[in-house]
Amino acid sequence: MDLSTLHYRAADGVAAVTLARPDKMNAVNAVMHAELRSVLDAAEADPAVRVIMLTGEGRAFSSGQDLTEDLPRATDGSVDLGPALDNDYNPLVERLYRCPKPTIAALNGPAVGASANIALACDIVIAARSAYIQEAFARIALIPDAGGTWFLPRIVGAKRALALMLTADPVSADDARQMGLVYKVFEDADFPAAAADLARQLANGPAAAFRMIKEALRASGANDLASQLRLECELQRRAGATRDFAEGVRAFREKRAPRFEGC
Repeated sequence: MDLSTLHYRAADGVAAVTLARPDKMNAVNAVMHAELRSVLDAAEADPAVRVIMLTGEGRAFSSGQDLTEDLPRATDGSVDLGPALDNDYNPLVERLYRCPKPTIAALNGPAVGASANIALACDIVIAARSAYIQEAFARIALIPDAGGTWFLPRIVGAKRALALMLTADPVSADDARQMGLVYKVFEDADFPAAAADLARQLANGPAAAFRMIKEALRASGANDLASQLRLECELQRRAGATRDFAEGVRAFREKRAPRFEGC
């Protein structure tokens, strides 16, 4: 795969996608969006890939949209930011959110603007100690996009989300963990190995059960309790019929680690 803004490596069940414009703090441009679509196509289609992990090269996860590029214009010459959202960011965020395979955002450094919300679209966010998250949009007189106004209040609550959006304050990795934005924080020197270990752990897990866990969680926001209980019953029946469940029970009884097949 010929890539100019990303690195892609699939091994040991993990598709590692690295944003690779370190001289621009991995700012996102149209080429990167196109390449992200290509590598996500490859990762989703590859049955050997069981986990997808996004990270950045160099000092940052990503500084967000590349503002050094020419701004898109409408036919009358006015700035029109809508097509970039409709065509690039929104499909990417929905794709990550709905991906049947577990997704990890490994924040090796700052995640600013749209890239912060791309990270929040992933299932698990982990961070190096020096990383931070920043809804920086108000600093350039924009609103949080790429799902920011949807993800953030659901994670930290409406009042705190609004404060973070209005002030555009950066949130340190440790504070982000306390708010629930980040699952775990690792020392910078330990971060690459810790991220790889987590990805391998998930890749060795029960992939079919993971898909059903994600399905149940996504549905819970719109379901009442009775509807969610019915869905849990349906999904648990499916999970109980998998080979992985039979293996999990055998491993438990034999006091050994399970060897899941993902089905």
